[in-house]
Amino acid sequence: MKAILQAHKNIKHRTMLSLIYACGLRRGELLNLKIRDIDSKRGMLRINQGKGAKDRIVPISPKVVDMLREYYKMEKPKVYLFEGDKPSQPYSEGSLQKVLKSAIQKSRIKKPVTLHWLRHSYATHLLESGTDLRYIQELLGHNSSKTTEIYTHVSQKSLQNVRSPFEDL
Repeated sequence: MKAILQAHKNIKHRTMLSLIYACGLRRGELLNLKIRDIDSKRGMLRINQGKGAKDRIVPISPKVVDMLREYYKMEKPKVYLFEGDKPSQPYSEGSLQKVLKSAIQKSRIKKPVTLHWLRHSYATHLLESGTDLRYIQELLGHNSSKTTEIYTHVSQKSLQNVRSPFEDL
């Protein structure tokens, strides 16, 4: 993950990919973010009209807030956080896809990686670090816990850390 997120020198590209991973965003949620959706003082990001027209709030790490500040100073977006060629217009899905493809090539990763894979990695890493599945469900904006439970099958690292009660006999 680190290799992908650090592959780009371009601050805009690096920030877009980092934000998807750091906040578990869907592609459309990232592209629809507006400057006013960031509450850097509280370290929160508001996602408006995500999948299923749901709004939610997710935490932003201080490292990402610093990255966003650096990006903002350089790019000075007008309305959308990530704008395309035309000011006040959102960055395109196709261009974002190219940003990821380029990062994968630069980091020499051979397995297939998608933008949604960054979101899956966010959820899996949260689960592996001990975050409760109900919190992950809320952070991802899932209606059903069944949707979030797919990450319990993915997380082999957590299973390896389970200690048998037999060891305490």
